[in-house]
Amino acid sequence: MQKTLDFPDLLRLLDDRATAFRAAVAAAPSLDVQVPTCPEWTLLDLVQHIGEGRRAWAATIAAGPDATIKSAAPGAPVAPREREAQQAWLAASTQELVDALREAGPERGCWTWWGASQSPQTCGAVARHQLQQIAVHTYDAQLTMGAPQSLPVEVALDGVEEFLSTCCATPSAWPHEPTAFDFHATEGRSWRLTVDGDGARFTRIPAPGTASGTAPATAAGASVHGTASELVLFLYDRIPADSLGIDGDAGLFDLLRAWEPEE
Repeated sequence: MQKTLDFPDLLRLLDDRATAFRAAVAAAPSLDVQVPTCPEWTLLDLVQHIGEGRRAWAATIAAGPDATIKSAAPGAPVAPREREAQQAWLAASTQELVDALREAGPERGCWTWWGASQSPQTCGAVARHQLQQIAVHTYDAQLTMGAPQSLPVEVALDGVEEFLSTCCATPSAWPHEPTAFDFHATEGRSWRLTVDGDGARFTRIPAPGTASGTAPATAAGASVHGTASELVLFLYDRIPADSLGIDGDAGLFDLLRAWEPEE
């Protein structure tokens, strides 16, 4: 039976990916190199984004469930260029976030930008999304150093579903012919994103070749096959579609990427 990661696992993995991010940055001969998957940023810009972002989310969580906007991190300093100080600053940023999440607990309400999605507005959902953010940006940093690594399997398997429920699900009407997108991970899990006049919503579906559950009555307009890590990196636009297996109308993925649902 599929299930999302437990809260303690989210915090553990968030810290693990943050450690991997710091290791990639520490190995860089220069902080001024361009990040290939974020071409508008240097590695130093990415460091600043990670540090500031973790502190801002810590402040947002601390603001409580009645907060109506994302909080700014109070007195957040600029990322130091000196390597030892920079590593300490990054570690402290992660610790602030983990401490705030642990104190709040997974069920407490929290401001989020995904209010109309299938993800709840809770600290647990924030932890889940923050894990994916640091995991993908760790890949960015590793790629910049020429040594990209796959996302850990447990992170990636949760990441496919987290992306679909948080970044894709919406009540805004799909402006094209109704269709569905299937995502098949070689690790044995599959998901469907259905898009129509009622918006977009994801469901879990049986993986190809398994007998568990009930398969969808209709075929998807487009399906993508790959490892869970490849699926997450594809969803975050880190790797191209032609690096995975695509069945059906591949052009539908272009429509999905270009779609900007109304608020």
